[in-house]
Amino acid sequence: VQLVESGGGLVQAGGSLRLSCAASRSIFSIYAMGWYRQAPGKQRELVATITSDTSGGITNYPDSVKGRFTISRDNAKNTVYLQINSLKPEDTAVYYCNARGPYVYWGQGTQVTVSS
Repeated sequence: VQLVESGGGLVQAGGSLRLSCAASRSIFSIYAMGWYRQAPGKQRELVATITSDTSGGITNYPDSVKGRFTISRDNAKNTVYLQINSLKPEDTAVYYCNARGPYVYWGQGTQVTVSS
């Protein structure tokens, strides 16, 4: 399975972005999907997850992003999204898509830069 992220870019603080993660085949029935981010000099951190279809598609977020980040998916397009609102400079990072199931897959990442 290949995961390809897109949608990153340079945005002003307060703006919004929608990141996309396209999977090369249908996996959402048995794979949980997640978005992580890694800022320079920091560890990769989890920012959103959605469980597999068979597990109910339940979403979860850490408190640090709750209310601003929304994960969703379009099964017909094999695509997971991350909507980020009210962007802050501290959201600047490379954002990675992750699929977790019988195996674990990662995308290559997409850069998000938020200017103040």
